[in-house]
Amino acid sequence: MLRLAVVGTGYWGKNIVRAFSNTQPSALYACCDADQDRLQQIKTSYPGIQAYTSYDTLLQDTKVDAIAIATPSPTHFMLAKQALASGKHVYVEKPLTMTVSESSELIDLAARHKRILMVGHLMIYHPAIQKLKDIIDSGELGDIFYVYTQRLNLGIIRENENAWWSLAPHDISIILYLSGSIPSRISVNGQGYLRSHVQDVVFADLQFEDGRMAQIHVSWLDPHKMRKLTVVGSRKMVVFDDMEPIEKLKIYDKGVEAKLGYESYGDALTLRQGDIYIPNVTMEEPLKIECQHFVHCVMNGHKPETDGENGLAVVKILEAGQQSLDSSGAVVDIL
Repeated sequence: MLRLAVVGTGYWGKNIVRAFSNTQPSALYACCDADQDRLQQIKTSYPGIQAYTSYDTLLQDTKVDAIAIATPSPTHFMLAKQALASGKHVYVEKPLTMTVSESSELIDLAARHKRILMVGHLMIYHPAIQKLKDIIDSGELGDIFYVYTQRLNLGIIRENENAWWSLAPHDISIILYLSGSIPSRISVNGQGYLRSHVQDVVFADLQFEDGRMAQIHVSWLDPHKMRKLTVVGSRKMVVFDDMEPIEKLKIYDKGVEAKLGYESYGDALTLRQGDIYIPNVTMEEPLKIECQHFVHCVMNGHKPETDGENGLAVVKILEAGQQSLDSSGAVVDIL
């Protein structure tokens, strides 16, 4: 049985604790948090687990096989590095690190110690996103022209991490998953209205070498709560709306068709207005699927769907996007 410890039991960390407490064949063995009150609440909810306020002491516990890190993003690198060096398998919440060089170092360290490194790109494990991936790969939508995402809400307002680093990793990971490739250029604009040094709203434009485009809009200063993605293809279009309780995917049989034998623009192109189809998606909590996937990969030595390389690809885009954001939207190459 895999004995797992969760580090960080705050806003999202408590959900990680709950999810890993129900994975098999594993056991939630320990939790670590500097906040003793939070730690006591976890101990009350999960009797019998070990509780640590010291991360160093936790790593010295030889019974711990794997570490799940759910702490603030700037701490991910050092905590993951220490865990891998201690011979533990590591799950890290998104983003993997704050720099490309740090992500690369963790990948190399995991390889040297022959340990699993997985990133919590939650949306990749969403059944509706997986269904959408199948639809795209089947060719039903035709050629994919462009994608745009909206992740908006009023709060939770972060003190140091801007909306780009806090919210965009979800949408970046989805775009990479659906497209199967990495964009080559990015331009990002944003503003900090509540605190000038922390952007509350961000718009990002991504360009692929083959002409496809993607746009990301993230904000915690917005009257709407939206978790929406739109994919426009040459044959059909799809909308994923995570705020919908049941009908999360809608396929629109809409498009523009060209008529042969016509030379003028107006005569050659006709709009096609077809039906709206709602595919059946068997829903299961994405976090439960994600945590179970980590346990499966560790127990069987499999490569995670969102491994270190996947985390690195997202960080490359985040880092390039931040450079663009700092340069008033200048186009930056993603290397």
